[in-house]
Order: sequence, then C-alpha cells, then structure tokens
Amino acid sequence: MEIDQIEARLSRMLSPARFRHSVGVRGEAARLAARYGADGVKAELAGLAHDCVKEVPHAAALAMCEIYGIQPDQVARRQTKLIHAWLGAEFAKDNFGLRDAEIYDAIRYHTTAKADMPLLTKIIYIADQIEPGRTFEGVEALRKRAYIDLDAAILDSLDYTIDKLIRNKKMLHPETVNAWNFLLDLP
Repeated sequence: MEIDQIEARLSRMLSPARFRHSVGVRGEAARLAARYGADGVKAELAGLAHDCVKEVPHAAALAMCEIYGIQPDQVARRQTKLIHAWLGAEFAKDNFGLRDAEIYDAIRYHTTAKADMPLLTKIIYIADQIEPGRTFEGVEALRKRAYIDLDAAILDSLDYTIDKLIRNKKMLHPETVNAWNFLLDLP
C-alpha cells in the first residue's frame, strides 16, 4: 500500500487529534531520518502508522492480540496503552503491507523503547515524543537535543517517562529499563 493510501485510511480510522499526531510524527521522523542518514521513506511509513490501533477499545485490542498470538506481559496487562505498539506492528504488517523488519521494529518499540535500538526505531521513538503537537514541559529542549545527539535525547525522554511513571506509582516495562540501562552504559 502506498503512503497516501495509508494516510487516507488512517484519516478514517483515527480521531482528528490522533491523525494530526500521526502526521506530525511522520514529518518529524522524515526530518530526523535526513539528519541521521536513515531511510526517509521507511521513517515516514513507520511514523504515520505507529499509532494505527491506539484508539481501539481495550476489549477489542485484547481480542486482536489473540488473533495475532500476542500475549501481553504483566506490565502491559496493567498499563494497557502499551499493547497498541505490539498490536500496531502486526496490524500495519497485515493491513498496510508494511512487512519491512525495520518498520515493524520501529512501530513495535515506539512506546517502551528497548536496548540497542536500530536507527529507525530510535527515530520513531523520539519523533513520537517531539512531534510539533507535543507541549509537555521540556519538549523544546528535547527537540533541540534530538538533532544534536539522538541517544542523549532518547535517554532524556526515558528519564522523563520513568520519572513520571514512578511518581504515578506505575510499573516500569522491562524493555524501558533495558533501554535506559543500555544507553547509560554507552561510552
């Protein structure tokens, strides 16, 4: 499926706000791909499709997980918004024809991150955090940092996320902790 076809389909599937966010991530991912030498087309496709099932009701998402053979872990069962990344990777592969392994990985880990992320996965992770519609405190500094040092920006984003989860007494996903530890261990 071509990118304009995926965009048209997403415009019908998603709320206007979620669709604007997805288009924003697409644009930010393309700019980051140009900055860091990643495949711009893959970045746009992954950025556009990353939240394709974010608004699926929880019961329906769990039913879709069964269809795709996804077994949510303990953390995802308690923090159900994590499921959309895993499910979205499968949905995008089956419904949009996005079978490329790099795109799959980028969609799959755009919420939790993971240790030793490939470049496209890093780009989608941080593009989701800094797209133009984001307004949280510190986002401007994060935007600047993303174009100077991608790993440092991801570490800053993880720091913000982990701190927020801890303050709200939420569980930390092991993949997020692994990403944090991996980035701290870089030279």
